[in-house]
Amino acid sequence: MKRVFHKVGLLAGTAIALAGVTAPMALAQDQELSEIIVTGTRLKGPNLQTASPLTAVGEAEIKFQGAVQVENVLNRLPQFTADANDNVSNGSDGTARVNLRNLGYVRNLVLIDGQRMLPPETADLNFIPSAMIERVDVVSGGASAVYGSDAISGVVNFILRKNLDGVYADMQYSINHTRNDNSYVRSLLNKRGYELAPKSTWDGAKKDINVAMGFNSGDKKGNVTFYAGYRENNPVTQDSRDYSSCALDPAGPDALACGGSSNNSYGLFSFQSAQTGKNVTLNNTKDGQKSWVPYDSSFAYNYAPTNYIQRSDSRVTAGAIGHYELAVEAELYGSFMFMEDHTFSQAAPSALFQGTVFKINCDNPLMSAGQAAQLCGSATGQAVDKDTFIGYRLTGPGSEPRRDDLRHTAYRVSSGVRGKLGDNWTYDTNFLYSSIRLEESYKNNVDNAKAQKALQVVNVNGTPTCKSKIDGTDPSCTPIDVFKYNGISAAGYQYLYAPTYTNGVQTERVFSAGVTGQLGDYGLQSPFAEQGFSIALGAEHRDETLDFQADALAQAGGIKPNNGKLNVEEFYGELQVPLVQDRPLVKELSLNGGYRMSRYSNNDDWVKTYKTELQYAPTGDVRLRGSYNRAVRAANISELYAQQSLGNVASQDPCAGNNPSASLAACQRSGMTAAQYGNTLECPADTCVAQGGGNPLLKPEEADTFTGGVVLTPEFVPGLSLTVDYFHINIDKYIGSVDAQTVINQCIQTGNPFFCNLFHRDPSNGVLFGNNGYIVSTQQNTGYLRTSGLDVQGDYRFDLEDLIQRDLGAINIGLVGTYLLKRETEQLPGLGSYECKGLFGPTCGQPNPTWRHQLRTTWQMPWMNANLSINWRYFGSVKLSSNTDNEFLAGTKSNINAKIGAYNYFDLTGTVEVYEGATLRAGVNNIFDKAPPAIAAGLLSSFGNGNTYPGVYDPLGMNLFVGLTLKL
Repeated sequence: MKRVFHKVGLLAGTAIALAGVTAPMALAQDQELSEIIVTGTRLKGPNLQTASPLTAVGEAEIKFQGAVQVENVLNRLPQFTADANDNVSNGSDGTARVNLRNLGYVRNLVLIDGQRMLPPETADLNFIPSAMIERVDVVSGGASAVYGSDAISGVVNFILRKNLDGVYADMQYSINHTRNDNSYVRSLLNKRGYELAPKSTWDGAKKDINVAMGFNSGDKKGNVTFYAGYRENNPVTQDSRDYSSCALDPAGPDALACGGSSNNSYGLFSFQSAQTGKNVTLNNTKDGQKSWVPYDSSFAYNYAPTNYIQRSDSRVTAGAIGHYELAVEAELYGSFMFMEDHTFSQAAPSALFQGTVFKINCDNPLMSAGQAAQLCGSATGQAVDKDTFIGYRLTGPGSEPRRDDLRHTAYRVSSGVRGKLGDNWTYDTNFLYSSIRLEESYKNNVDNAKAQKALQVVNVNGTPTCKSKIDGTDPSCTPIDVFKYNGISAAGYQYLYAPTYTNGVQTERVFSAGVTGQLGDYGLQSPFAEQGFSIALGAEHRDETLDFQADALAQAGGIKPNNGKLNVEEFYGELQVPLVQDRPLVKELSLNGGYRMSRYSNNDDWVKTYKTELQYAPTGDVRLRGSYNRAVRAANISELYAQQSLGNVASQDPCAGNNPSASLAACQRSGMTAAQYGNTLECPADTCVAQGGGNPLLKPEEADTFTGGVVLTPEFVPGLSLTVDYFHINIDKYIGSVDAQTVINQCIQTGNPFFCNLFHRDPSNGVLFGNNGYIVSTQQNTGYLRTSGLDVQGDYRFDLEDLIQRDLGAINIGLVGTYLLKRETEQLPGLGSYECKGLFGPTCGQPNPTWRHQLRTTWQMPWMNANLSINWRYFGSVKLSSNTDNEFLAGTKSNINAKIGAYNYFDLTGTVEVYEGATLRAGVNNIFDKAPPAIAAGLLSSFGNGNTYPGVYDPLGMNLFVGLTLKL
């Protein structure tokens, strides 16, 4: 498979803390105001509560999961869909991201203590120091009126420790084990003669060490906390798991087969036959002789074994967070944070890939007479060039897998002054600067320019010699013999290999100033309420820059330089109005409103966002809440200014192959000629090419989000908290590109000129891959995205002594679940829509189950602060989208992959305080070693890897961990 270019950004205690959080979060009145952070509002004040649904994940839950990567913790929550992570290899950009409500990672905003984490295109969660996490708040629904652009689906806010006095250290080791007992896939491997994965394997170890030291000032007015951490992940290759040991292809609707890429080890050739005048696709024979036979799937190359299912990765974090109160009117605060993350992805050895036209001279002495006759005919032996498509995998002695070396270095500096202005007002002025730099080298890839020189060979005194060596244009040229199996020498490999280099940096600066006030003393107070109005006013300036560079070889491979800048001026206000408090049948009735005006440098118009929230508590046991938010997302720099470039996309061409599934008339509408019909190569490994790029005329996305719910904390059931919230998010003019498979399907099936005009078939052979065949898929304001559902969260804690009259501790049960009602997309206005609820597949993407949940039950023992916790993760069943009747979801149909059944995972963790301040933990995730579903590669989409969705289903089997936390 060709390298997939997908550069984003640089493009270039209880387990789940539900009881006090799923209900609107109340502030502890004995805390200092400077320490209080309420996610979802800029307001400050006693007993402040937000109407937005909020879930918090505390330190205990992170420890119970044995998690060393925070994205994995969040991806277990049903509000999230897995995004970039270390289980994605080929095409990875090396970052870790989260995707709230499956609306795309660019539509949720990531914060640290209420401030933006990093430039929005590069919100890499590897930056978060795990030793410093106090909790993680997740606010669902639009929050642009509070935080600005990008907060359409919600906000993820990492709350860090700020007043550590002493030493905190944490270390953990984990490893995976699996039985590899997928008998069906093992039978497919046996059928092709492929090596089987070992029946029992231990691998993928992860080591994580973190230390934090905090010091209070002598006068108790300040604190500074330093931290440092190191994490190392060992790689895991796909041949270590049976389900991923070969590239799975459909073998009819009812079966799978070990397939792979037509860019095979023996050598594939496609050209216009000199003997028949028709396009032919031939393959070198398997016996190493220089002769050609018709290509069939038995020649396909199994690219899976060397690919990573877990990337090699190492990360270093360090920094300091501090504050000091000069006076009650002025507290200085600031932070410095650093991260360097170094990761490698690995893919199958490179190839002379189909799609690139190579010229072979008819007097090339490395061709046999029979091969020359088929290619050149009467021109055999003459200095005449013939255009040829070659698919030749470099797998012989001296070959190396492709390796992508990615290094991200990030800095974040913040500083500010905050304090009181009299009795009723507070202020906060701050500055934030963040940058992230990418340095990337891609190794062991073929330089096509060198390959062309190495194919232009003549006989010099019985020695095959490059023409470029003779004429002096390339004295180092080494001839390559592609006319037989393993014909290329080790010297030939070294000549062909050429690393590519890219680097870039993205920065963000934020200047912010705001005030909050209590207006009751000014007479702004409802006569039916005990508290007056609260207000927050502020202004913000942000500017972002992007500078991404690629060397000549990288540009030839489709990666283009990208440069741009963007700035925004914003003004905001928020008002809290307690209407009624502590009256009969009205414990509380309050209204909250917010408004923000933003002007972006690429658009002179002011963009307006706003919100209104209502809360009603008839008693202390019941609270009703609802909100409406108008949110926006402005196009980022890459979406605006990225140069047009080619990249691989998962898709299938129904007009390709010897027996196309589409009719000649339909294929002619897509730009294929009658002569090419039935003689055109299929996209290798179900991967065609699309032309992407930016659009400076993009308008902001607009979203209307609604939430409404109930919070129950019944006094007659002590320890119980239950919330049910409805959410609905409607995004119009969403920024994206029309899916390549949708373009293909719509043109072939309907003949719609809009879609057919997006085809650019290679004029020489009709393919949709290589440098001259692609689907146009640049950025534009498209149709709409709609999603809605119900979030259910609950926590119940009870003492066992109340049941059995013995002090055996307490039981805590925590549930968080989501029921999906709608996941609808309209790719273009008026075109029609498709529904992805309960589906997965090439167009719908990763599985969208109707119901998923996490249910944790913890026994808190009265001895040695011990805990025993079991977690049940449920992920509902999903069906293949292309099996439906919706025209926009059309594609390969399958019976064997028609449905992925419901998945139940169970995790077990124990913790014990071995001595004061030292807590030992050990646990097993996926205790029954449940393997992920095996899915044909062509039915996967983004973030599919190794014949499965490794961010959704546990890819490595059982995970065992042991850790130690020290608090001194």
